[in-house]
Amino acid sequence: MDWEFTEDGAFLALCDAFRESGESSAMEFLANGEGAFHFQELTQNAAGEGIDLSDSDAMDEFQQEIIEAIENFCIN
Repeated sequence: MDWEFTEDGAFLALCDAFRESGESSAMEFLANGEGAFHFQELTQNAAGEGIDLSDSDAMDEFQQEIIEAIENFCIN
């Protein structure tokens, strides 16, 4: 992916919310409540950057990248 999503405001908000949640699983966090809200915002920003997530494989890949980034950048 050519878009550096880790610098996007929605990703930064996602990281902050993840840290504040006390959740230990990035996947669980994205699947529920506030995490799902921030993930949706991030996917909308991706579309604005020209990233096509309409294919389920592309969306799965994007979600996996987000999970890995949360684990790498957002866990204290």
